[in-house]
Amino acid sequence: MTMLYHGPEARGAIWADIFARRLPDVPFRRWSEDAIDAPAVRFLAAWNPAPEFVAQFPNLEVLFCVGAGVDQLPLADLPPKVRVVRMIEPGISVAMAEYVATACLALHRDLPHFVAEQRADRWSYAAPRLATERRVGVMGLGELGQASLRLLRPLGFRLSGWSRSAHAIDGVECFAGAEALDAFLAQADILVCLLPLTSATRGILCRQTFEKMPRGAALVNAGRGAHLVAEDLLAALESGQLRAAMLDVTDPEPLPQGHAFYSHPAIFLTPHVAAETRPETAGEVLADNVARILAGQVPVGEVDRARGY
Repeated sequence: MTMLYHGPEARGAIWADIFARRLPDVPFRRWSEDAIDAPAVRFLAAWNPAPEFVAQFPNLEVLFCVGAGVDQLPLADLPPKVRVVRMIEPGISVAMAEYVATACLALHRDLPHFVAEQRADRWSYAAPRLATERRVGVMGLGELGQASLRLLRPLGFRLSGWSRSAHAIDGVECFAGAEALDAFLAQADILVCLLPLTSATRGILCRQTFEKMPRGAALVNAGRGAHLVAEDLLAALESGQLRAAMLDVTDPEPLPQGHAFYSHPAIFLTPHVAAETRPETAGEVLADNVARILAGQVPVGEVDRARGY
């Protein structure tokens, strides 16, 4: 009954110490070690293991993703018996909420415009607005979306949320399902995408979506790069349908040299740094989930493989 870890050695060392303290009866092994007993591996923690790597472990029961998203995992190649659990830990949620709040405030106060004007040696005035005069719409109401909304609420923004399934969140006007998407978009002055990447959400940030938003709206994408159709964003910024965007994810990553996003005056670009797994807190969460499974309980963050999240 072994937990095998595949990933950076520094994180593995921290997690090995946590398992030695918390679950001494569950051997913790790192993929770089010699003589791994493959049949003994029941749990695997990894980011993007190759299908042939996973196939080495005939008794694998649970694949733990070390990040919040699972779109990079070879779900279609996993045996049906293998359960998949994504990482839900405080460090990721807090960091994402901070990034979203930073992005919304930057776009609300027109920082892309003022930075562009500064670089052009211009002292340009634009009338400021209060947060109460703008509505932020968050796409994706999982752990990250709800954490972001909690941090945004005290700032005074009017808040909306949209997801596939219905939610009730204090202080947030919630929309659910494809039939409610147009109404949600129609009032989103700042649209934040935190959706999981699935076949249904790939390319959702596109011309049709932007045209349904208020003219002069802004975009934050901290979900996945493949949510966004790059050419449609550039066209929306050129036409004035959108006035600015802050992007933490792109497709591909990194962007090639010379890509239009790098130099566009209305785009703030960050290199996928909005949130990352914190080794100490994530190790505790991983140990908690293994303990839950051994006790016959449902782990936190278990993925519905049919839906992809």
